[in-house]
Amino acid sequence: MGLWARISRVFRASTGAAIDRIENPELVLQQTIRDMRDRVPELNNSVAQVMATERLLLKNSENLDKQVVDLDSKIKASVKMGRDDIATAYIGQLQQAQLDRERTSAQLEHASLASKQALKARDNYVLNMKKRTAEAMQLISAAKQAKLQEQLAQTMETFNIGDDASTFNEMREKIDRRVAAAEAKLQLGSSSVDTQMQDIEREAMDIQLQDKLLEYKQQMGLLGEGAGTTSGKQISAGSSASDEQVLEEVIVKETNEAAN
Repeated sequence: MGLWARISRVFRASTGAAIDRIENPELVLQQTIRDMRDRVPELNNSVAQVMATERLLLKNSENLDKQVVDLDSKIKASVKMGRDDIATAYIGQLQQAQLDRERTSAQLEHASLASKQALKARDNYVLNMKKRTAEAMQLISAAKQAKLQEQLAQTMETFNIGDDASTFNEMREKIDRRVAAAEAKLQLGSSSVDTQMQDIEREAMDIQLQDKLLEYKQQMGLLGEGAGTTSGKQISAGSSASDEQVLEEVIVKETNEAAN
């Protein structure tokens, strides 16, 4: 194979591949339907011309028939009048008219046959066009459905369940870490020395209020001497233990802050 033949083949192959890529079956079918419909007026014009020729030949044949009858009458009248010269001239015209009539009749027969064939061809083309149009519409619907299926397939390919699952797991881990951190901060906040000191202060205030209440009751003679002494001792013991615990926690907190 020669060099130019190979180059030509490569060029035709590349051109065909490019056309295949840009060719849209739906648009091509729609254009085919339009082309078929555009040919109908042309066929109608062609059929009309054939039928017009047939009608013209038919009219010529009718005129020739009248002319033959008229010439025959004139020949008979000339013979009756003894004008053989005129009769002979009419006979020559009659013979020419008869030849023209025969020729026209043959042409009319062919024109009638051509007109029928043209009408039949036009009708067959219209039927075929309607059939092809219906097929094209079905193909267009199939092409649209195929396009939708291709788009759906592409969407499903881009939709990866694993990626989303990993994203959900990652977000769940982050949220769990944030919840754990918040709970730890809350626990540290509730167990801190400041919080314990606040609790101790509230307890001490409650104890002082109880002491005042007992003092009022003792002044009013509602309590014996033993009850007041016992409660005082309990309060003193509780206060000493609470003070020592608070002191230890304050020392630990200051040590930790100094280490950090």
